[in-house]
Amino acid sequence: MAQRPVAPTAPELVVETETGSTVMSPGHDYHVGRDPLCDIVIDDARVSWHHAVLRPEADHWTLEDENSTNGTYADGRRVHEWDVGPGSVIRFGSPADGPSAVLAGLPPPAPERPSAVSKPALTGTFRQPTSVRPLPTRTVRIGRAEDNDLVIDDLVVSRRHAELRALPNETYEIVDLGSHNGTFLNGLSITRALVRPGDIVGIGHSAFSLVGDQLQEYVDTGEVSLDVQDLTVAVDRGRKTLLDHVSFPVGEKCLLAVVGPSGAGKSTLLNALTGQRPADHGTVLYDGRDLYRDYAELRQRIGLVPQDDILHAQLTVRSALSYAAELRFPQDTAKAERRARVDEVIRELGLQERAGQPVHSLSGGQRKRVSVALELLTKPSLLFLDEPTSGLDPGMDRSVMHMLRGLADDGRTVIVVTHSVLSLDVCDRLLVLAPGGKIAYYGPPEDALLFFGFAEWPEAFEAFERDRERDWAEEFRTSLSQRQYVLDATAQPRRPREGPVLITPPARPRSRGAQLGTLVRRYAAALSADRTFLAIMIALPFVMGAMGRALAGSKLTQETAMNALLILCVGGVLTGAANAVRELVKERVIYQRERAVGLSRSAYLMSKVVVLGTITVLQAVVLTLVALLGVDLNAPGGEGVLMPPLAEITVAVALLAFTAMMLGLLVSAMVRKEEVTMPLLVLVAIVQVVFCGALLKLDGVPGLEQLAWLVPSRWALGAMAGTVGLARIVPGELTGDPLFEHSAGVWLLNVAMLIVLSAVFGYVVSRLLRRHEPAVMRK
Repeated sequence: MAQRPVAPTAPELVVETETGSTVMSPGHDYHVGRDPLCDIVIDDARVSWHHAVLRPEADHWTLEDENSTNGTYADGRRVHEWDVGPGSVIRFGSPADGPSAVLAGLPPPAPERPSAVSKPALTGTFRQPTSVRPLPTRTVRIGRAEDNDLVIDDLVVSRRHAELRALPNETYEIVDLGSHNGTFLNGLSITRALVRPGDIVGIGHSAFSLVGDQLQEYVDTGEVSLDVQDLTVAVDRGRKTLLDHVSFPVGEKCLLAVVGPSGAGKSTLLNALTGQRPADHGTVLYDGRDLYRDYAELRQRIGLVPQDDILHAQLTVRSALSYAAELRFPQDTAKAERRARVDEVIRELGLQERAGQPVHSLSGGQRKRVSVALELLTKPSLLFLDEPTSGLDPGMDRSVMHMLRGLADDGRTVIVVTHSVLSLDVCDRLLVLAPGGKIAYYGPPEDALLFFGFAEWPEAFEAFERDRERDWAEEFRTSLSQRQYVLDATAQPRRPREGPVLITPPARPRSRGAQLGTLVRRYAAALSADRTFLAIMIALPFVMGAMGRALAGSKLTQETAMNALLILCVGGVLTGAANAVRELVKERVIYQRERAVGLSRSAYLMSKVVVLGTITVLQAVVLTLVALLGVDLNAPGGEGVLMPPLAEITVAVALLAFTAMMLGLLVSAMVRKEEVTMPLLVLVAIVQVVFCGALLKLDGVPGLEQLAWLVPSRWALGAMAGTVGLARIVPGELTGDPLFEHSAGVWLLNVAMLIVLSAVFGYVVSRLLRRHEPAVMRK
C-alpha cells in the first residue's frame, strides 16, 4: 500500500472476495492481483500478477485496470477506469464467471464500547474484560505460539495468526497472517483492515477492542446467553408458515429442551438457531451479538449434533476424533496438541474404555456420546442436538440427558430437540411448539402439564392434533408464564430487523491441500477397515477377468473377439460404478456437518476421486491382465495404434472404469436414500451394454447415436476395437462403426472422450453436492 499525500474524503468500504474481506480506508491505494504482496490477492489463472488498483479520489473510489491480460469488468463491460461504490460488483478476467469482488459500505461505529454488542454488561463475554493492556505503539503479533507478543491459548487459533499494527497517524490496522480459521472485524472475515475505537477484532474464542487508550480482551468461556426474537420462517412463497414469531431467552449454562408434535417446526427452529437455514425474519442474539450478521465468526462457537451419527462407523473412536481434530484445528497444530485435546474430550464424555473400539460396535448411547465428543473438540459455547435419544431405550435416554445436563453445568448453553419426554425434569427450560411453529409454552418443565391442564404428555400431544381450532399460542401469549419466563427474563432490548435476514457466508478455507491430505487418509482408513468392501474389491476384478478369459480363449477370433471386449466393458463399468455408487449418499450427514464448519467441497470430492480412482484403476489393470495376458490379441501386424495392444486395451479399460466411477458418484449425489443405489447400478450397467455399440447399430441412427455420446462404454469399446482391428476380425455392419477404426486419431478421440465425460460427471457431482449443503454455504 502506498501512502497518498492528500487524504481524500472517500467513504470506507468493504471489498468482499471469495477468500475474505478487506476494509478499504481513504488515504491508501489497494492493489489487486495474483502477487501475494498485493493488498487484495486473487489466486486465479485469469487474474494478472498486478491486475487492477482501487484508488480514493476526492469523495469516491475509482477502479483502474493495470493493463491486465484478460481485463477488468464492471456492469458487464470491460473497463479501464471506472467509479465504484457500495453495491458495485467487479469481475476480473471474465465478465461471466471471473472471480468477483463486491463493495459494501461500513456501518457506523459504536461509541466507546464493543461495536454492535447489545447491552454488554448483561452478557457473559463482554460484561468485564478478561485482560486490559495499554494500546501498543508498535506491531503486536497475535497467535497461539509462546513467542507471540499476545498469546492466545486456543487450539482454533493459528500459531502466528494476525498482527495489530500501529500506523503513523495514531490509527491501528489488523492484518491476518494466513490463519486457518480467519481473523474477523465486527464479525466480517478480513485479510487487512483499519480498526476503529469500539470495533471487535475476533480471533478464535477471543475478542479485542480499542477502548480509550486501552486494548481490551474478552474471552468467550462458554457462559453465553441466547435471545431469540420474532423468528419467522415461511415456504411456498410465504403461503406456509413453519415458524411464527418465535421469541424466548436462553440463559447461561442452561439446558433447554424443545418438544412438540411432528410438523411443529422443531427442526426448522434448530436450523434457524444454528444458521444452517437462517430465518426469513427475526433476530438471534448470541450473547448480545447478532448471530446472523456475525455468523462468519460465531459459527466456530456453535456445535451441532444431528439426529444421524456424524461418524465413519469403521473407524475407532480415537481415530474418528483424531481425523476430525485435523480438519477443525489449524494445520500448524502439533500432533501432540491434537492428541491431548482428543484425550480430554474422551475423558469428559467417559469414553476411555471405548476409545479403541470401532464406532459400529458401540451401543446407540455410546455412539451419541462420540458424536457429542466430536463437536466438543473446538469447545463450542452453544451446543445443539437433534433427537439425540431417538431409538434409545429408556435407560439410555436417561443417560444421554444426564450427560447433557453435565455439559451445561460445565459452562455451556445446550439446546436439545427431542420427541422424548422421559427426562425433561433434568432440563432448566422447556419450549413446547404447537402446529404452525407457534410457542405453546416456555418455562420450567415441571409447570408445563399444569399449564396445559393435562396429567400426562400423551394427552397433551393428542390435544395438539385433535383441537386444531384451539389457539395455543394466544393462550400462552396472554399468560403469566409468558411475562415471567420470556418478557421479564431478559434485559436485552428488542432489535427489530428491517427487511429480510442477510447472512454473510463464511470465508472459504485457506488450506484445501491440508484438508485433502487428511480426507484421503481418513477415507482410506475407513475403506481398509471395511472387510466386506475389501473382499468384494479384491474378488470382483478376478471374477470378471476369469469370465473374460473364458470367452477370449487363446486368441481373439471371429467367434470370441466381440464377447471378450464386451465383458471387459461390463467388468470395467461394474468395477468403477459399484465402488462409488453408495459413497456420497451414505456420508451425506457427515458431509453436511463438516461443510458447515469449513470443509472444502472440492477437497471432499477430490478425496473420493483420489482414493476410489486409485482402487478402480488398479482393479481395471488386474481385470484386463487376468482376461487377456497371454492371449493372442490378433491386432494388425501384432501392433496397436500407438502402444502394444495389451497396454492400449488396459488404458481403455482403466479409463472406462474411472469414468464409470465418476458416473457412480453422480448417481450417489443424486439419490436421497442409499437403498435405491443398487437398482440404479443395475440400470447403469444395462445402459452401458446396450449403448456400447456391440449389440445395436449406433452410427448414423438419429437420436441413438447422440445419446450414445454420453455412454462411457461406447468410447471404451471403440478404443479397444480400434486397437485389435475388430472390423477385420469380425466383419459386419456393427463393426464397420467409424469409432472402431484402427487409427491413432480415432483411438485418441475415444480416449479423450472418456476423459471429457469424467470431467463433466465430476462437475455435475460438485453442483449436486452444493444442493445438500447448509443454505449459508451455497452463497
